[in-house]
Amino acid sequence: MPAEHICIRGIVQGVGFRPTVWRLAQTYKLRGWVLNSNLGVEIFAWASTRAIDQFLQELQHTLPPLAYLDALTRTPIKTASAAPSDFTIRFSTYGQIDTGITADAASCQHCIDDIHNRANRRYRYPFTNCTHCGPRLSIVEAIPYDRGNTSMKTFTLCRQCQQEYDNPDDRRFHAQPNACPNCGPKMWLEDRQGRFVDCAQYTDEIEMAAALIRRGLIVAVKGIGGIQLACDASNEDAVRELRTRKFRRHKALALMAQDIDMVRQFATVNAAEKALLLSTASPIVVVQKSGLAVAQNIAFEQNTLGFMLPSSPLHVLLMKNMTSPIVLTSGNRSEEPQVINNEDALQQLNQIADYFLLHDRPIVSRLDDSVVIISADKPRVLRRARGYTPKQLQLPEGFGDSTGILAMGADLKNTFCILKNGKAIVSQHIGDLENLKTHQEYQHNLLLYRQLYDFEPELIAFDKHPGYHSSKLGQSLAKNNLKRTVKVQHHHAHIASCMAEHGIPREAPPALGIALDGLGFGDDGTLWGGEFLLTNYTSCQRLASFNPVAMPGGSQSNIEPWRNTFAQLVATGRWQAIQKKYSQVDIVRFLQKQPLALMESMIKANINSPLSSSAGRLFDAVAAALNICRQKNNFEGQAAMALQATATSEFGAQRSHAYAFSIQQHETRLVIDWTPLWLELLEDLANAIPNTKIAARFHHSVVNAVVAVVEKLLSTHVFNKVVLSGGVMQNPLLLEQINTSLTNKNICVLIPEKFPANDGGLSLGQAVIAAAQRSR
Repeated sequence: MPAEHICIRGIVQGVGFRPTVWRLAQTYKLRGWVLNSNLGVEIFAWASTRAIDQFLQELQHTLPPLAYLDALTRTPIKTASAAPSDFTIRFSTYGQIDTGITADAASCQHCIDDIHNRANRRYRYPFTNCTHCGPRLSIVEAIPYDRGNTSMKTFTLCRQCQQEYDNPDDRRFHAQPNACPNCGPKMWLEDRQGRFVDCAQYTDEIEMAAALIRRGLIVAVKGIGGIQLACDASNEDAVRELRTRKFRRHKALALMAQDIDMVRQFATVNAAEKALLLSTASPIVVVQKSGLAVAQNIAFEQNTLGFMLPSSPLHVLLMKNMTSPIVLTSGNRSEEPQVINNEDALQQLNQIADYFLLHDRPIVSRLDDSVVIISADKPRVLRRARGYTPKQLQLPEGFGDSTGILAMGADLKNTFCILKNGKAIVSQHIGDLENLKTHQEYQHNLLLYRQLYDFEPELIAFDKHPGYHSSKLGQSLAKNNLKRTVKVQHHHAHIASCMAEHGIPREAPPALGIALDGLGFGDDGTLWGGEFLLTNYTSCQRLASFNPVAMPGGSQSNIEPWRNTFAQLVATGRWQAIQKKYSQVDIVRFLQKQPLALMESMIKANINSPLSSSAGRLFDAVAAALNICRQKNNFEGQAAMALQATATSEFGAQRSHAYAFSIQQHETRLVIDWTPLWLELLEDLANAIPNTKIAARFHHSVVNAVVAVVEKLLSTHVFNKVVLSGGVMQNPLLLEQINTSLTNKNICVLIPEKFPANDGGLSLGQAVIAAAQRSR
């Protein structure tokens, strides 16, 4: 009888793949076995070639909900041994690892039905899951993904759970977190002194936690990927208290609603946004405010809200007792990593939370909630973590042999990336490495991923910025382990990341990359951020940029937007005339009260005033001119985000009223000079034109300038694609209008989707650039 060895790679472990194989094998009368291995899933099948063909064809059309196939290979088995008498599921085998880990998945409808069914032994059990849903990355310690390699290993299955686990016909077959109230993790409620709370007057501790939230208290809730802080989103005082205790003054807070209908009471939700909210990833989705108002201090100066739906049975049960949304934000002090264990929660959050809803299942990997927005008609990931990480990216043509490469990422919104066997594995969002605890979390995750993927780097890539913590760590790793290194320019990495995601082959012709962001260390030693780069994977050529303007005070200009306004006005060469003509304009009067003589001398002498072509600092400068976050950015991008929100209502009406700009030849590149814009904008301020119109006109000016530069470059250079990336490109007004304008000119535009346009996607770009340069 013919026999074949079939190897399937991808997301095929811990997702109910082997039971699906087993059931189809019965249908097509295959003999043999299936098992998890370091390669993925291996099938040894005895049957006619036609039966195996039909079996594999149906298998690829009836994949379990969380499964994903990267590759399938078939090899004839040349053996004289007799065929087995039946088809079975065998134990896993170990070896060099070449398979994927599944992302944590939101509860499936079957499990939700179980927790609502009084006759089911899992009624109101917050750890209910099956092979179609539940924790994965957050609990896994090693590969293969078996219970003994997860944080569930200390919970011994009861007889009923063991029967489910052993039965290939059960949807909980080899569901590694499988448990019930008799044998699984337990939940309890404590006060901030660590005393257990008697919940006898309530159905359980979850119902009591909901009651405490409704009373205006703050409850720390241990979820799947970390501990979260919850309060009533309709209670202004509760939200204010949460912000005060957490030291999170202005940044928007995420919300959880019971269902789509509850979200729609407070925001508009289109079909694409609904699909995201209901997806297995269950991210935070950025939607437009409308209808009823949540507390005004949820999202200052924003016309959007970030909503998510319950992603676990615990959250489903908690929200069942709420009549309005809750704030659900990371359990941490501002800028620190999210707390993941009970002891740290009680120590670090006891001045923030009034009560603690905890459980005894350890969290191995901290996972923040992912954030997604629909922009330019596509879902765009802004923060990639729970639900998406660590799904692998199959690299484009020409990268098939890429392996052994570690990319360290950036310092803000850090992720790292490893390349192994032609695939990229990008870590979850880790955070800003300025914080010591985040830096330690980074190193912990790096070690875990190296263990999970049996990965030893041969080449380490990092950003060119000499002061980045990620670059210093990369250099240290390379030095201690005698590894080679590659320094990658910041904006080159932004563009290459998007190219890799969209499958652009390694040897493809160059594309024009447009990277608009805050700051990145440039090839000339200055700070870049408004760049037009002729880009392939091995190199990039700077063809154009925003006009470089000083940043008086250096990094202080990132925090105090008015400094950028002053620098922009000085850069016009007309500052003295501006002071005289517009002496009654608010921004000029404000600036005249600042130590301008000192700042002018700093700029002239180039003392702590580095030149930067940053798009982000231009947005800050305009925002400050409009008295938006003028004196301080309380978090990265605050002024730019508020400026975008201000522009939204007038954006369509002001399209034909954009401010002027000029494009000049500067040595080897074109430079966009914003002097005409500033002169017209000051005139609008003098004439008391509303901020909404000024902000909208400014946005259209940037769009028009970008498109004009592209048109000029098309006349002198050859490229057939334009790639848009960088943190400023996450501005939906800007992105959508640039995309539309270029697409209408029959230009192919690529925009990040699965990986963030911000620095969260940088590590992927670093990795593929390093791979291409090594191959060359």
